[in-house]
Formats: sequence, structure tokens, C-alpha cells
Amino acid sequence: MAIPRYRPQRGPAILAAGFRPFFLLAALWAAVAIPLWLLFFAGDAAPPTLLSPVVWHVHAMVYGFGAATVAGFLLTAIPNWTGRMPLQGAPLGGLVLLWLLGRVGVLLSAKIGAVAAAALDLSFPAVFLAVIAREIVAGKNWRNLPMVAVLSLFLIGNLLVHLESLGLARTALLGDRIGVATLVMLVSFIGGRIVPSFTRNWLAKANPAAAPPAGFGAIDRVALLLTALALAAWALAPGVAAAPYLELAAGLALGFRLVRWRGFAAWRDPLVFVLHLGYGWVVLGLLLLGLDGFWPALPQTAAVHALTVGAVGTMTLAVMTRASLGHSGRGLRAGAGTTAIYGLVTLAALLRLAAPLAGGDYLFALMLAGAAWSAAFGLFFALYFPLLARPRTRQLVAGPA
Repeated sequence: MAIPRYRPQRGPAILAAGFRPFFLLAALWAAVAIPLWLLFFAGDAAPPTLLSPVVWHVHAMVYGFGAATVAGFLLTAIPNWTGRMPLQGAPLGGLVLLWLLGRVGVLLSAKIGAVAAAALDLSFPAVFLAVIAREIVAGKNWRNLPMVAVLSLFLIGNLLVHLESLGLARTALLGDRIGVATLVMLVSFIGGRIVPSFTRNWLAKANPAAAPPAGFGAIDRVALLLTALALAAWALAPGVAAAPYLELAAGLALGFRLVRWRGFAAWRDPLVFVLHLGYGWVVLGLLLLGLDGFWPALPQTAAVHALTVGAVGTMTLAVMTRASLGHSGRGLRAGAGTTAIYGLVTLAALLRLAAPLAGGDYLFALMLAGAAWSAAFGLFFALYFPLLARPRTRQLVAGPA
């Protein structure tokens, strides 16, 4: 891994590194967009978007919230991978502005028109793709070249959603599924790097005599290949006969992979254990997807929300809290507030999976799940804004409560 170089930053501290604005905006958007969608879904407010409430809901979470978290992660990780200067100051601010314009454009597409909304929204993934491709190629970091393919999928999926609002094709649901599948694959792939690594580091300090997590090998390669095939089948051809078998096989393979990382030995540290919990939601989501193909006791949305609210929501908060603490010079310790964030997002996932069983109280159950989700991300914003909006401290100090 290369050693990153940093230029002196005279502008606002929030533009000193990519994780600062994008993690904060991702959390704020996640906290606001879900209550807004619930108003649309319940019929209490007329949506000002050309997208249907369900399509807008998925798009807002995948191409709004999800894209911001991916941007914050990659803009912080790639300088570590390549040793090149990170994106800072005005260029970073311009990228943030493009993301913001996309959120406003899609939300107000019924007022500004489909063409203007598509142009505003697609500008961020297009420019971000170019930025990341330039950094990886310039740094000759070929190992991470697949990230360019991942970001290309984000751009293609987003374009497919807009093609429907432009009246050119019926591809909005396909575009949303591609976005969800891409996010889940990112969690599976990147999680496979960081979960065992951080667990190994923690065990080396807390319990040196304990057996470390298993290293990367053939089992991991097979699990990731099965996951990619299963997600591709669900996104591109969800009715194909092989899909349930692939989904079950992928879930079992990832589950076996997760057990080998020894998360049970790190349950005392919330910062480490939450990573295992987030990866566990991927396992559960894929198993539920597969079971739905044979025995649809629950609607497929339960499996999808295990993958999104559970896996993506939990893993993003796990990475956002850990990266924010570490890169701002705070100690890697989860206080009561950070632990509460993890509890709230777990509660949101459980309530969202249980909502289809609520019968006539379905909408009420959705609102409870939405309240827990918004509370988790709202609490992250409230606790971590002072930390991310100020310059990095020179010494390790305690993080937020």
C-alpha cells in the first residue's frame, strides 16, 4: 500500500478530505429522504418528481445516499492505494455540488423537466467515474481497476432510471436493481478486505493468543464469484430458474466465509463487531432471496431490505464511524452515542423485515422502521458534524460520545 501525500489545506476543513462532506451529506440525505418518501407513499404529499414513489425511494437511497458513501470511501482510500494527492478544496467542493444538484434535480423533476433532471443527476456519476479512473491509471494501481467497472455500473443503472422518465424505455426498475446489486457486491467485496483485517488487528491487541481470522483464499474467491452471479441473475433476469439456487449458494458461501473471520471473538468492541453484523445481513438477504424462489412466505421486499437497510445501512455506518474517527485523529473507540447508532440501524432493519407481517398496521410498521433509520443517520450527523467540520487533531483524543 502506498503512502498518501497531503497538501496544506487553507480552505474549510470540511473540504480537506472526501470522507468529510460526503459522509455528512450521505447521513443527512438518508435521515431526510426516508420520511419524505413515507409522506409520498402514504399519500400525505404530492411528490414533485416524475419518478413513481417506489422508484424514487430506491433511486434516492442507491444513487443518492449510496453514491455519496461510495464517494467518501473511495476518495479517502484511493490516495492510500496510489500515494497520489487526495482531492481537496475547490475540486472536491465542485464534486459535492454536482451531487447536491442531482438530488434537487431528481426530486423536482416534475417541475424542471426530465431532460434537466437527467442532466443534473448524471453529471455526478460521470465526473466521479472520470476522477477515479484518472487516479487509478495515473497511480498504476491496477489491482483496484475493477472499481472503474463498479462506478460504470452506477452510471449505467442511473441512466436506465432516467430513460423511463424521458419516455424512451421501461427500464427504471432494472436500473434500480442494478444499483442495489452493485452496492451489495461492493459490501461483499470491500467488506471481505476490511472485516477480517480490522478483526485481526483488534485480536492481536486484545487477545494475542486467540486464533486470527482466516486469510483470503479459494473459499473467498468462490464465495465472491457466486455472489456476483447471484446478484447479476437477480438484477438482470430475476425470474430465471437458476436464480434461487445461485442466491442460496452465495448466501451459504458468504456465511461460511463470515464464520471463518471469528467475529464472535470480537463482540466486546462495537466498532469491530458491527462489521460482522453488517456482513451477516448480506448472508441473510441472499438466503431469503433464494428461499423466496421456492417458498414465498415473505414478499421479496423482505430479502431486498435485508440487503439494503440491513447490509448496506449497517456497513456504511460502520465504515463512516470508523473512518471518521481514525482519519480525524480520534481514538478508535465507540462511545455510547456511536453504539446507539448501530443499535438504531439494526432496529430499523428488523422492523422493515417484520413490516409485511403487520397486516393492517403495515404503514405504521413502515413508519417505525423509517423513524429508527432516520434516527440512526441523524444521530451520526449530529455527533460527527463537529468532528468532520474541524481540522484533524494532531493527537489521538476521545471521539464523540
